[in-house]
Amino acid sequence: MPPPLHILWRDEHLVAVYKPAGWLVHRTGLDAGETRFVMQTLRDQLGQHVYPVHRLDKGTCGVLVMALHSDAARALSQAFEHGATRKRYLALVRGWAPLATEVDHALKPDDAPADAAVQEAHTRFRRLAHLTLPEASDARFATTRASLVEALPTTGRRHQIRRHLKHLAHPIIGDATHGKGPLNRWWAERLGQQRLWLHAWQLTVPHPVSGVAMAFDSGLPLPSLGSAAHANASPDAGAPTADWQRLLAQWPWEPAA
Repeated sequence: MPPPLHILWRDEHLVAVYKPAGWLVHRTGLDAGETRFVMQTLRDQLGQHVYPVHRLDKGTCGVLVMALHSDAARALSQAFEHGATRKRYLALVRGWAPLATEVDHALKPDDAPADAAVQEAHTRFRRLAHLTLPEASDARFATTRASLVEALPTTGRRHQIRRHLKHLAHPIIGDATHGKGPLNRWWAERLGQQRLWLHAWQLTVPHPVSGVAMAFDSGLPLPSLGSAAHANASPDAGAPTADWQRLLAQWPWEPAA
């Protein structure tokens, strides 16, 4: 039986939870072998029906909101559909990403036919930190570079952040679809796990009844990278964000200018 989910906030209308990496939001025939589903686990955990109103990819961890009755589900779904939400993500990417950039690059669904219409897609990116390791992950280079990037999508296309970062030639580490297999395996050996390094950090949604903006945070602290305090940081092994805390604490990150 899957472990209980970490609840970030709850009232009688909605619940915000931390979705672990590797979990599906709900059952799907596309991944018939998976046994961990947020919707079913949360239903059993709360003892009541829950309603999905948005999704995160299986590999993505972080803030996920679900409604607790049909009226709330309708209101929240409309908020996501009409762009009334704000999302903030954190990604580990290949190379030194631009300090700040915007990608306005239309996308079509991954499984759409070749003649399908593209959809508007826009994301803002900002490099928060970078590192250079004195090891070669690619024989063409003597070192390996990576960046921590903040992503602020203003539209909600499937795999938007992953595809826009690929468009910038800075794919997310661990992205088996849009990244590079040899580099993903190189990082997996050093990080001790094979996963997609994309984190749904913060989500703001209008409350389905009051309309008040509700800001939910995953609980991942961003330390003062490059400082003495950061060098001595000790990850909380019991926290849902423990893998990200280790990534931030155990590598020689330099803050972006």
